[in-house]
Amino acid sequence: MKNFSIAFILSIFLLGSCSDLLDVSPTSVITTGSFWNTEGDAEGALIGMYVNLRSISSSTLYYLGEARADVVALGTVGDGGWSKYYLNRLHPDDAGPSWQSLYTLVNSANLIIKYVPEIEFASENRKNTILAEAYAMRAFAYFVMTKTWGDLPLRELPTESENPELTQIERTAQTEIFQFIKADIDRSLQLFPDNDYAENKMFWSKPATNALKGEVYLWTAKQMGGGSSDLQTALSALEEIKTTNVALLDNFEDVFDYENKGNDEILMAVRFAELESAGNNYFNSMYLIGSAIPTNISDEAKETIGAIGGGSNNIVVPTDYVKSLYSDDDQRKNASFYEIYTIGEDEAMTYYTTIVTKGNGTVIGGSRNFIDDIVLFRYADVLLMIAEAKNALGEDPSMEINQVRMRAYGDKYDAYAFTSGTIEENDEIILEERLREMAFEGKRWWDLVRFDKALEMLPTLSENENAAQKILWPISTSVLSLENKIIQNPGYQ
Repeated sequence: MKNFSIAFILSIFLLGSCSDLLDVSPTSVITTGSFWNTEGDAEGALIGMYVNLRSISSSTLYYLGEARADVVALGTVGDGGWSKYYLNRLHPDDAGPSWQSLYTLVNSANLIIKYVPEIEFASENRKNTILAEAYAMRAFAYFVMTKTWGDLPLRELPTESENPELTQIERTAQTEIFQFIKADIDRSLQLFPDNDYAENKMFWSKPATNALKGEVYLWTAKQMGGGSSDLQTALSALEEIKTTNVALLDNFEDVFDYENKGNDEILMAVRFAELESAGNNYFNSMYLIGSAIPTNISDEAKETIGAIGGGSNNIVVPTDYVKSLYSDDDQRKNASFYEIYTIGEDEAMTYYTTIVTKGNGTVIGGSRNFIDDIVLFRYADVLLMIAEAKNALGEDPSMEINQVRMRAYGDKYDAYAFTSGTIEENDEIILEERLREMAFEGKRWWDLVRFDKALEMLPTLSENENAAQKILWPISTSVLSLENKIIQNPGYQ
């Protein structure tokens, strides 16, 4: 595996100073004149790009992709800054993540796209793969941003000047942003020399990029008027993944096991590991602090909780709605969360709290480290997106839904087998199955928006004034103060 400690130093060298509006400094004379000369320079820049992705994945992608939905609620301690998400009380002065860190990721990709074509490589395939990964990463970053904020400043070239005529630009219409995303995905797919997966599934590959393509075209089919044409494109991209070396694991819990990173179900994940990652990821907010563990709990509960890690706390817990979706026959239940009860007089059980067991990391030196990989795409997600596309096209989605359920219920599957109904009925089931399967993975908010269910299913959102406008996030005051050509999103002005 490539050394992320060295990569972190390199990323600081490339992108360390934060003087301009994008929080990325102009490339220095050293970097442009001396750095972009060799294959090793390109490899180093590539790793720097993935270090940027890991930084964003620690919490930002979860905040943007799920925290506003119906998945988590107030835990046993203070809100820890999370309540603005699950209560849908975003405000420009307290907007959560801004787009600056994502534009830093875009800038990393832009540097590679600009300079790598001029570098001589021993292998043309390796050169093309690096460029393919950069195009995929840029598409991914813009996809996350446009789903969040709508229209965006479109930056196709790296930030190499503080000239305001170059850095201060207006937002480009979302329709054009999606055209740009789709073009980048096509370039990436054309450049990948084969359909193999990347080392440990931690880099973009052709199958992972096809998963991104499927999700992008599902979004534009449903939210941008793309209709059946985009649905068919999504389906074709997703079906191609079935031909690769990918499969559902028999044991759901194994998908997220720290010792089983890059397994056969993963298409792409952001790598976290001991001595490589700068601290825990967001799962530490879904566990417990040692001082909060009651003494009067069962031995099973003590064993399940195990060691506690520094910084972990029960800031958010699974909602009652999420927990109600799982039967005891569903192996995903205990692999996703665990309810803790205290034992009182006469063995009376009193509910105390719930911890998230998916993403519970690993114990190192007696302390729990929340350094499981953050999964961007896995095969169960692909199967359910295929079901979604098929259903929207009027085709039967049963096969893919039942593949997911067979793994979930095992010997009890017959009692849970899916039978196709109307398009509306199937959509409801697919949306619910995606939540059972991918709770706490940063997907639910996007799913609710894509299915046009956010206002219907989130009272905290629908009770807002101008609620439909609040689906987009506010642009933070800090960004507006730096980018004088940016206008605030409607509903937050």
